[in-house]
Amino acid sequence: MQIVNRGFLTIKPKKPFFDWANNIDKSVSFSEEDEVEGTNFLIEEDFFEIEPILEKHFKKILKNELSMISEDESIWPPISMETFLTWFDVDLGTIVFDLEKSDLKRSKID
Repeated sequence: MQIVNRGFLTIKPKKPFFDWANNIDKSVSFSEEDEVEGTNFLIEEDFFEIEPILEKHFKKILKNELSMISEDESIWPPISMETFLTWFDVDLGTIVFDLEKSDLKRSKID
């Protein structure tokens, strides 16, 4: 087991996101009652306050989550901190353990 030099944000969608997603894609039905898995984002390891971390990363995170439903940016909500915090619950932590023996791999996503 190894410790990774990163902290993390876990983002879980809330009702406003589900409502928007259901309106965009009629073939699926998202709900808060579903056991929805959060998305984890690795961040810098050492931080003291959540606000600067969110301010630095919320746009990338929000755009990532919206693009999972639709790539059409014209139907996205405003990309703002208010939208982000209204549409997602955020948990964070400072310790990440890697239980696997194989090397971590990275792929660039734009």
